[in-house]
Amino acid sequence: MACSCDNSCELEALKKSQSKTLIAVMWINIILFIVEVSIGIWSHSTALLADSLDNLGDSLTYGLSLYAVYRGARAKAMVSLFKGGLILIAALFVLAQVIAKTMTPVVPVSSAMMIMSVVAFCTNAYVLYLLTRHKNDDINMNSVWHCSRNDLASNSSVLVAGLAVWFTQSAVPDILIGLALSLLLLWSAGTVLLRSFRALKAADDTELTEAEPITPATTSQHKPAETLVTLTPLKK
Repeated sequence: MACSCDNSCELEALKKSQSKTLIAVMWINIILFIVEVSIGIWSHSTALLADSLDNLGDSLTYGLSLYAVYRGARAKAMVSLFKGGLILIAALFVLAQVIAKTMTPVVPVSSAMMIMSVVAFCTNAYVLYLLTRHKNDDINMNSVWHCSRNDLASNSSVLVAGLAVWFTQSAVPDILIGLALSLLLLWSAGTVLLRSFRALKAADDTELTEAEPITPATTSQHKPAETLVTLTPLKK
């Protein structure tokens, strides 16, 4: 179908570009999650498990964002709200893992942590590069960009944890990094949720304004002037 004007053509091209980018980064994160969660379980690393769970959340986030690309402002705000909820759940899960590992500490395999963190960092750096050009398009793409930015911080912290575990031969660095990642996720969840609530309120206000009935004061300007008829008494 031919575009009716330049603006609609540009909007359609933007949506296609967003969709293409989201599909690519979604599959990248699915593959990364499968690899990282497997190594995290094998190496007994809380930090790697937390990082892999973050990648799973990102995959779901990208899928939801793909759904929201062709939707209105309210739908995008609702999807962004759901994404904030996913980040919050991930943060609470990591906190539970930190508590469990504190009670029964196991020294993770530091070499696996370091190698996997470097691979994940390079992968997520490429994902962030793909998403950066869309980060200011709308709240939907902005919340996705926030998720990917957090990934780089997570990967870096896992690398630091791996080095510290190798040096100290202790599970404490892994637990501390897991705790730090959970706090980062909590902060990110709060940021995304706050922006989502604001966007949702703005969308609702816009809908109310558009649906507001026309007041008599407004309609009186468009009514035809009434004709005044004067009745004169009949002459006898």
